[in-house]
Amino acid sequence: MCRSIKTLRPPMAPEVTEDDIHAAALQYVRKVSGFRAPAAHNQEAFDRAVLAVTDATRELLADLVVRGAS
Repeated sequence: MCRSIKTLRPPMAPEVTEDDIHAAALQYVRKVSGFRAPAAHNQEAFDRAVLAVTDATRELLADLVVRGAS
């Protein structure tokens, strides 16, 4: 679906920054919404979605257990 979103879990990405997580969330919301940059009347909903996906991604990465990872 979103080929430009890189894998953020170890060992694929040993160091994941907040910028990496936010960029992935932004790409996801852009793809799902069909908007690269939403119109002013959709900006608030777009920003809330990016924040929600960022938070969910951060939580997912924190909770994942990757076998064989140190």
